[in-house]
Amino acid sequence: ANAPRPRLWQQALIRPGARRPPPGSSAAPPPGTARRLRDPASVAIAGHSDYLSAERGPLRAASGNISTMSDPIETPPAAGPLDEPSPEAAAAPTTPEARLAALEAELNEMRDRWLRAEAEMQNLRTRTQREIADARQYAIQKFAGDVVEAAQNLRRGLDALPTAQPEEDALLGKLRDGFEGVERSVIGMLERHGIARQDATGLPFDPELHQAMAEQPAPEGVTPGTVIQAWTPAWTLNGRLLKPAMVVVAAKAGG
Repeated sequence: ANAPRPRLWQQALIRPGARRPPPGSSAAPPPGTARRLRDPASVAIAGHSDYLSAERGPLRAASGNISTMSDPIETPPAAGPLDEPSPEAAAAPTTPEARLAALEAELNEMRDRWLRAEAEMQNLRTRTQREIADARQYAIQKFAGDVVEAAQNLRRGLDALPTAQPEEDALLGKLRDGFEGVERSVIGMLERHGIARQDATGLPFDPELHQAMAEQPAPEGVTPGTVIQAWTPAWTLNGRLLKPAMVVVAAKAGG
């Protein structure tokens, strides 16, 4: 019952199923055992403080060797060659005068960029305003063309009526007067919306407003190139051509 306990190194070497050393055995530990037991991790696993006191000298030496080792993560990188300066840093002015000149050049460049950007924005605003105005003024262009076509048909109907005679039927005169009143009303309505009618007879030929359908010898006293007959008037919408006038132009002499 009073048999001495096995030494610490003996307890550490005993594995499940292994035979314990006889009590009182003082056999030397196997080679390398003391080195493994001196490892602090092994000592912590064993959980015995007596071994630490018994082996304090070797353990202190081992811990001293461990503390002198450097962690590769904490090891500073080896000093390499100095970084070469960048081309921008090398070209940077060193004197105050050169620095001032460089700043003035940069200021002029930024001012030129700002002026160009401002001019582009102004052009964009002007173009946008013009497009909006055109959209407002000419949004009814297609509808106006159809209404103008109806007005021209009304005029053709009036021209097809016989000219007024003193002894004509009163019904025919009232019919003519009614159609003419309708035409005046339609023309007034169109003018209120910016649609204008222009009679080309007697005016110089204008390719922007007139479409030459035929050419005849110029009558006496008529300048060549003058419109001598207009089949239809010219129609414009806010100054823009809507329908050209179909005209007959006086030809040049000898043409």
